[in-house]
Amino acid sequence: MKLRLLLPLTALVLLPALSPAKDKKKDPDEIGNRDVAKGINFYSIEKEIALGKQLALEVEKQAKMVDDPILGEYVNRLGQNLGRNSDAKIPLKFKIIDSDSINAFTLPGGFIFVNSGLIRVAETEAELAGVIAHEIAHSAARHMTRQQTRAEIVNMATVPLIFMGGWWGYVARQGANVGIPLGFLSFSRAFESEADLLGLEYMYKTGYDPTASVDIFERIESLEKRRPGTMARMFSSHPMTADRIRMAQKNIAEILPNKANYVVNTSGFNEMRERMVAQHRRSKREAAAEPSKPTLQRASGS
Repeated sequence: MKLRLLLPLTALVLLPALSPAKDKKKDPDEIGNRDVAKGINFYSIEKEIALGKQLALEVEKQAKMVDDPILGEYVNRLGQNLGRNSDAKIPLKFKIIDSDSINAFTLPGGFIFVNSGLIRVAETEAELAGVIAHEIAHSAARHMTRQQTRAEIVNMATVPLIFMGGWWGYVARQGANVGIPLGFLSFSRAFESEADLLGLEYMYKTGYDPTASVDIFERIESLEKRRPGTMARMFSSHPMTADRIRMAQKNIAEILPNKANYVVNTSGFNEMRERMVAQHRRSKREAAAEPSKPTLQRASGS
């Protein structure tokens, strides 16, 4: 008699190895289908947009804005193109501040400001796109109101004066001497790192060479070393340190598959930059040609 060995059914079933779920934030194919703004936030989308609109009006009152419709249309077109390839769920608005200071910042509700000084420093459209993509990332992840929410949790005894009709924390005079609540501009290291990552992905999906983002930040750091004060304090609060540069390069190598072609520069950028440089030189000449203010002279004694 032959003996048969009966094995449990479970022993004959080979289960596939479980692999960790892929982080959607590191998958550019998931852009637009993921929620990068997760986290505690006391501000609804509607309140955030209303607050950003109020702050943006304050900026435009205090700062000298570039009112050239051609330059404004170009920057808006560039920003909207990046926005369509981002995770932003709110409309984005782009304005140019006429200032030599190298700066860009985002207000709540998708209001993004770029200084003319930054545009003149950029050498290619991809470099300018890198900075704008970083700011769009802050907006898409709602870093401004999430950061403010954290501050309010830490000190719940302090009721933000924004809700009382006043202006909370006008302690920062940044860029073109514009007063903006510091809590909406100073981000944690985690938020800055996230904006670095998301910005690279938005550039990549739009078709720009993501390494241009590293190039312009390295140039800004170099300019600041040669001419201290070139970069706005707000922009230098979280500089593109060596660690951030290495992380950006690592993310580019690991999560952004190589493409045969990237957009690096366009004739539209060259024309826009030349126009802005010409306006800047003209303004300098006009300022130098203005007659000197009258001075009080004392009559010489006999």
